[in-house]
Amino acid sequence: MNLNISPDDVCWAQAETISDTWLLQFLEIDILRPIADFILLHNRGNATEFAILRKGSYNISLRLKYDPNGATVIRFPQPGAVLFPEEKIVNEVSVMRFLADQTTIPIPFILMEYIEHETKLYDALNTPGLPREQRGVLDPDIAEAKLRRLYAQMADVLLQLSLPALPRIGSLSQQDDFTWEVTRRPLSMNMNELVRLGCLPRSQLPHIDTTFPTASSYVQFLADLNLDHLIHQRNDAVTSADDCRRKYVARCLFRSLAREQRLTTPALENGPFNLWCDDLRPANVLLSQDLQIAGVVDWEFTYAAPVEFSHAPPWWLLIERPEEWAGGIEEWTRVFGARLRTFLEVMTECEDRAIQRGRLHEGQRLSGAMRRSWESGDFWVMYALRNSFAFDLVYWLKIDERFFGVSGRGVERAWEERVGMLSEEEKEEMEMLLTRKMAERASRPHVWDADEYTLAFQRELERRREGDEGGKDEDGVDGSRGVEDNGTGADGMD
Repeated sequence: MNLNISPDDVCWAQAETISDTWLLQFLEIDILRPIADFILLHNRGNATEFAILRKGSYNISLRLKYDPNGATVIRFPQPGAVLFPEEKIVNEVSVMRFLADQTTIPIPFILMEYIEHETKLYDALNTPGLPREQRGVLDPDIAEAKLRRLYAQMADVLLQLSLPALPRIGSLSQQDDFTWEVTRRPLSMNMNELVRLGCLPRSQLPHIDTTFPTASSYVQFLADLNLDHLIHQRNDAVTSADDCRRKYVARCLFRSLAREQRLTTPALENGPFNLWCDDLRPANVLLSQDLQIAGVVDWEFTYAAPVEFSHAPPWWLLIERPEEWAGGIEEWTRVFGARLRTFLEVMTECEDRAIQRGRLHEGQRLSGAMRRSWESGDFWVMYALRNSFAFDLVYWLKIDERFFGVSGRGVERAWEERVGMLSEEEKEEMEMLLTRKMAERASRPHVWDADEYTLAFQRELERRREGDEGGKDEDGVDGSRGVEDNGTGADGMD
């Protein structure tokens, strides 16, 4: 059963084409040489090798090796993948400096010493033998001792992220060598993906200087954002008239819960708020040969967030997301619950050690809060707030019944019963939206509010295609080697 909004395939194809074509330039020596020269300006040594280290979801990393030992890595955000490149880098540098100063988490920098590592947490947890192109799943036969050891190290990272006490919700900026303040909007991974794959206009996001004083004010904004997503995505947002109504009803009811402050905890309303990293997951944790954390990377989508975010157990315990689980979300819930018990046990042990060493006090434990979040269903509320493309499945399977009681019509038809809870104004708006969405299905326009650099590269691709068309012979045979947009792309949602 697929209740979710699918990403706009027209936007997705364009984003992937731009990103993939942009990456090709790093195969050219004339591009690599000035980058290597720039790195050498800041490092001493005889360079021996300069090559692409890895291509991630949002960045490409290049590594310059030195003789006899040592290496430096530099990263560049990919146009078409990151639609707020300057803001992303500024935020990431600020939070990495903060974490390096305030925690013991091993943090690299944008231009960084290469961290020697043997593997990643993702590979250590993943099922052996799965093809690299297949989505990872926690090894069902992983040894308990190994799992506890890996979970314990991540528990320590989460505990350290939860300790900074910040007065507002938003992104950090560094004021001087020892002072950071929350001065900018909380740029999240979800916001980037909504603009990139959901046709959301950038104007629907908070102004860059906006911060949020309370948990409920930010949660209300996120609930509104989910409705804005449905309204603005032109392609692949709805599959039928009933599907449109179901999605609209879910967002209106969720918005009402947010406005009534039923999605947040009164005691946590005014903070202080914790650091939250949207992209903290096993693929971004580097391990040494003895499976110790050597470094944690990719901090660009990190910001001060409602405490309820930190109190929700980490979804990545199974590697795979609940909406992508092959056996369905209920099966994911069953397996996750069993692994969560192990994680909370090692989290408690980690807390005990931190308290003994004076790094933590009783009121700062996360294990009890995570257990309560899971048992109450708050975990699913926080997940729905942060993952707009998974909102519908999570809402109807995990949230609606909790707040509004059992529906006798089943998950797919429950909206028919709930529609009576909407105001007359909302009902009128629903029918207007339905008319528009059905009309939009007749064409598949490309509506994309990308950043200046991405749009400039898009225009360059269009010029190349026009040149390619001009290079065809009379029989229509293309003799050029231009970029072909085949409308496909790998999963960039992780």
